[in-house]
Amino acid sequence: MSDVVNAAVVALKEKLGNEGFDGSAKFVIEDEGNIVIDGAGVHEGDEDTDVTLTASAETFQEILEGELNPTTAFMSGKLSVDGDMGTAMKLAGVLG
Repeated sequence: MSDVVNAAVVALKEKLGNEGFDGSAKFVIEDEGNIVIDGAGVHEGDEDTDVTLTASAETFQEILEGELNPTTAFMSGKLSVDGDMGTAMKLAGVLG
C-alpha cells in the first residue's frame, strides 16, 4: 500500500470516527491505489461498491484537507463518479 493510500485511510477514519458508512464507496486514487469505505469502516481494497470515485492524489488530498469541496471537484471534472449518486452525495456530506 502506498504512503498516499495509508495517509488517506488514516484521514478518512478520523473523519468517520468510530462509525461505519451507510452504503459502500471506493476511492480510486490514480497511480496509488484504492480505498473502500463501508459499514465496517475504512480500509485499502478493491471490492465492488455502490459508488466509485476516481481522482488524482492531489485532488483527493485537497478534498480530505477541506481545500476542495467534493461537489466542486466533480463539477470541474477533477473527480469522476461511477455508480449510485445518492451514496456519493452522502459521502460528500461526511467529507465536507
